[in-house]
Amino acid sequence: MISNLIFKTMNQSCLGLAHLRQLRIIQYFCWMLVACLNAEAACLGDKSAPLIYSVYIVPQLTSTQTYTSWTPLLQEIGIASRQCFELVITPTVPDFEIALLSGKPDFAFMNPYHLVMAHNAQGYVPLIADGSVKLDGFIVVRADSPITSLQDLNAMRIAFPSPNAFAASLLIRAMLAKEKIDIQAVYVKSHSNVYRSVILGDVQAGGGVNYTLSREPIEVQSMLRILYTSQEYMGHPFAANPRIPIRTRTLISNSFLNLKKNNEGKKMLDAAQIVAPVLVDYERDYARLEQLGLEDFVVPSSR
Repeated sequence: MISNLIFKTMNQSCLGLAHLRQLRIIQYFCWMLVACLNAEAACLGDKSAPLIYSVYIVPQLTSTQTYTSWTPLLQEIGIASRQCFELVITPTVPDFEIALLSGKPDFAFMNPYHLVMAHNAQGYVPLIADGSVKLDGFIVVRADSPITSLQDLNAMRIAFPSPNAFAASLLIRAMLAKEKIDIQAVYVKSHSNVYRSVILGDVQAGGGVNYTLSREPIEVQSMLRILYTSQEYMGHPFAANPRIPIRTRTLISNSFLNLKKNNEGKKMLDAAQIVAPVLVDYERDYARLEQLGLEDFVVPSSR
């Protein structure tokens, strides 16, 4: 498909280290292209299904990366579960949060603390998450930075993808406050932007997570050094709005689980950061996040 070729080409451009300062401009046009082509993917899966379920993906990465990763996956899950999905990619994490906390998405892939917020606000139910590795947050600096300790970050500019990113922002900012380290938080909309802001020297450090850094080009990874790593937690869940029938939730969960049984399915899951899906439960896997005291660092999203 021509659109897929366009996305592949633009994605490579977005990742080119030789043009890091052009990345922000390119990402804007990438987003506009995604918006235009979303109409093409109005139904991913079984086109004879009576309903179209919206699937919102938290924008950790660029819009092109999210689109190219999730389109084939939802197509396959939709066919297997006999459902029709509409992929929705919001421009920013706050836009995602506004939609999520108002109960707009039928399904959503979100960070663990988003689930806490959405569960309490709308009753969202986690279905599956990646069971291959736990999620941890960290602080990165340039590989050649003189910064060697957390105390060196005092009064420094630190980039975060968004205020309410769980491991890349909330955990990090709460830890720094506990250590009485004052920082200037800069929110740059995506994990990709965090890493590049650090490399370019726009900020002295940045918050990220193992899932996203490991997917960056080796050139990007080699220019960064991890200064601090948080505890581990269950990763991002794919969750359902409670209005979705239990039978439908089960069909979709099973489709995710079955997809890991073949090589093509494994590739799709890996691209979407759900390498080895497992069933998850709110009380068992996520409720303990309510005890971390992160609510004091949550920034309410507004338009």
